[in-house]
Amino acid sequence: MGTYENKSQKALLIIDMINNFDFSNGEVLAKKTLPIAKNIQRLKEQFTNEGLPIIYINDHYNLWQADVQRIISHCQNSLSQEIIKTIQPNSNDLFLIKPKHSAFFGTALNTLLYQLNIRSLVITGIAGNICVLFTANDAYMREYSIHVPHNAIASVDDQDNEYSLKMIKNVLKGKIDPL
Repeated sequence: MGTYENKSQKALLIIDMINNFDFSNGEVLAKKTLPIAKNIQRLKEQFTNEGLPIIYINDHYNLWQADVQRIISHCQNSLSQEIIKTIQPNSNDLFLIKPKHSAFFGTALNTLLYQLNIRSLVITGIAGNICVLFTANDAYMREYSIHVPHNAIASVDDQDNEYSLKMIKNVLKGKIDPL
């Protein structure tokens, strides 16, 4: 963790982008995820260039191992292949698994953020109305500054996604403009 000189106290969170989309409406979400994967990749490049931490928080798919290559192999299919190729973690990126919807619940995320001296989070990923919203809520309760770029999250239902952004902006005092 000493590799980051985080003068701005900011980190990028990437939630559930390594995904097999093997669920009801998974095909719909996969189609909406590819465009945001490209936007998140641009954010990753910006954070990398600035020397800021990039943290993937992902479902574990009952593997219960924070082994990113094993999770990628498990998730690789025709729906996910292009998304994973676009957004897969680099060797310097941090990777955590989560048991439930929030990236904070049952994970070491808060401890990691504390050790990295993070006070501001850019939260991206899927699904905007579930895991991203719940993570933003938990971040707000822990007094982090929140930025959820509206072009870096997706949900199955566009109306649910917009409602989540509205909640993040109006209730959680987060920014939702694109980076």
